[in-house]
Amino acid sequence: MMKGILIFAGFLLWSSFVSTDTVTTRFKLPAGYRHVDAEPGSFAAYLQSLPLKPTGTQTKTYKGSVAATDIFTAAVVDISVGNEDLQQCADVVMRLRGEYLYQQKRYNEIAFHFESGFRCDYIHYADGYRYHNDHWVLKAKKDYSYPTFMHYMNLVFAYAGTLSLQNELKAVQNENDLKAGDVFIHGGSPGHCFIVMDVAENSQHNKLFLLAQSFMPAQNLQVLQYDNNPWFNIDKKTGIWYGDLIDKTYLKKFEN
Repeated sequence: MMKGILIFAGFLLWSSFVSTDTVTTRFKLPAGYRHVDAEPGSFAAYLQSLPLKPTGTQTKTYKGSVAATDIFTAAVVDISVGNEDLQQCADVVMRLRGEYLYQQKRYNEIAFHFESGFRCDYIHYADGYRYHNDHWVLKAKKDYSYPTFMHYMNLVFAYAGTLSLQNELKAVQNENDLKAGDVFIHGGSPGHCFIVMDVAENSQHNKLFLLAQSFMPAQNLQVLQYDNNPWFNIDKKTGIWYGDLIDKTYLKKFEN
């Protein structure tokens, strides 16, 4: 779905506020549960290390107004949302994945399909190619800087969505294998998705997890809660919007 092109000059990057508070430090574990350790350097570990804005911060839209979803806010992740209606639910998942790979300099793995089927890879963009009608056209100098990376991500936001992301992800065959970085997703118009930010487990190997989302219109990446409880259970339905997607049927993961 074409959403428009984001003006990069107005796109705020990481907030100037630096926080050491993360999902692993902010939220108390339920009795009898422990964190599921993430492999160092993994996507799961990256998500668990993302800073949170101060306790009590409201979820806001890209226009600065309080988001309708704020009623479900447990925390707000300290990552920019931009000033255009682009970074919605699937977009923020792709943003997180792209940021993780970019920080690790795994540039050749940064690629997302548009809903047209076009494979938009970061290497082409950083090498100076620009998208035009499902083709690459050489128009600029090679540039692997972070601002150019964000220009690339803005392009992805404009042409990709839940349907294309769903098709890229792999099904999680066993719900007991759920881990941070997995995605509950249903593609369509409208579609929606949640990303798992942290996982806890008890001695019976029952798992609880923290979820985050963006929404329409584009808003802050919010860690969710329902009835003042941020820990979700795949076997227990909740009243959050699109909560029916928290089901093994919709559980997918990135390949690596």
